Amino acid sequence: MVRTAQRGFTLIEIMVVVVILGILAAVVAPKVLDRPDQARATAARQDIGGLMQALGLYRLDHGQYPSMSQGLNALVERPADVSADNWRSYVERVPEDPWGRKYQYLNPGVNGEIDVFTLGADGVPNGEGVNADIGSWQL
Repeated sequence: MVRTAQRGFTLIEIMVVVVILGILAAVVAPKVLDRPDQARATAARQDIGGLMQALGLYRLDHGQYPSMSQGLNALVERPADVSADNWRSYVERVPEDPWGRKYQYLNPGVNGEIDVFTLGADGVPNGEGVNADIGSWQL
């Protein structure tokens, strides 16, 4: 009877592979897990850019931006104090920010003539990273 040598992996070899996989996961995971936050920030910038364009059209038609009391809703529904002759719907709807909150609107703005912004993931002013404010002044 002829015996063939069976070759398997030793415990050390398996541990080395597990350690290598752990190192790879530690390096790759933060880059992959950061993608949803980057996508939300990009979506917010695009929304703000679209709102700023709509506000620019509103200003061309009416000679001024919507007041604070009119807010961004003036882009969707005609304010009572605006003539129906030259008003139109400038956006289909005012979007929510990627975190489910309303975009903020200031007239006059702090960083420009008007400001449109979101307070980021935490909803608190002046955050950092995913909590950073994203505004029209950054476009």
